[in-house]
Amino acid sequence: MSDLYRFIHAEKANYPVTLLCRVLHVARSSYYAWREGKAARRRRQAADDALAHEITVLHLASRCTCGVPRIHAELRRLGRRVNRKRIARVMRERDIRGVNRRKYRSLTRPGKKAKLAPDLIGSDFHAERPGIKLVGDITYLPTAEGRLYLACRLDLATREVVGYAMADHHRAELVVDALDMAHGSGATCSPAA
Repeated sequence: MSDLYRFIHAEKANYPVTLLCRVLHVARSSYYAWREGKAARRRRQAADDALAHEITVLHLASRCTCGVPRIHAELRRLGRRVNRKRIARVMRERDIRGVNRRKYRSLTRPGKKAKLAPDLIGSDFHAERPGIKLVGDITYLPTAEGRLYLACRLDLATREVVGYAMADHHRAELVVDALDMAHGSGATCSPAA
């Protein structure tokens, strides 16, 4: 629509505005509203440019980590009352982005026919003597070369790691290696526990 208004504005020296609006099927009041809004659009663009400068300064001060919510909070703390959606629009137009945290990805997904192991500990994490209750876990450590998976076995009586294994995968053999190390260190678990 603004192309039509620009055309009318350019040709109004040659033809009357009424005729141009009638031929182009545009309301004359709409043309005049567009013409009067030109200054307002310029002022709004200047205000957006000033806001973009403030956002850029705050973004660089945060080492390019802050996104819209933090920038909005910081501007409010500094006394600037700006709508959060306007900040989002200005940042989007100027391609200013914060750092997104990676979403959590579960590594253990039981299959459709997988059977859950019975809970032998029963949420009782106390053991009278070493070697009675062993628990374990698998976690990953992000490294420059990729993920490194760590499986460990913990004795609940002494709270010390009695076996561990590391690999670049999280298959069953990783857990078996941790169990083998725990067995080699003398930590055994009775079948009743």
